[in-house]
Amino acid sequence: MSKELNLKVRPLDDRVVVETLEAEEVTAGGILLPDTARQKPQRGKILAVGPGKLLDNGQRAALNVAKGDEVIFGRYAGSDVEIDRREIKILRESDILAKVVK
Repeated sequence: MSKELNLKVRPLDDRVVVETLEAEEVTAGGILLPDTARQKPQRGKILAVGPGKLLDNGQRAALNVAKGDEVIFGRYAGSDVEIDRREIKILRESDILAKVVK
């Protein structure tokens, strides 16, 4: 994975900034996939998290994910953004399907 990024973005509310991990280049059977045949990546590493969703009582709800977590998200979830020539994804915590446990 790439080196740590000094982010110039701060996510708001329950949003998180994710750096997507590259899609598989080789299938389980050993077949090399060209760029056009690769599926959109659904895994990534969290680079930054927002303060949490603002509740009706004025308090913030704590997020279940933290910076550095590896997560799985929906294929078309969030927004793709380019910052400092790097592709990142900004998505809501609710778009995250699971945390990868190592």
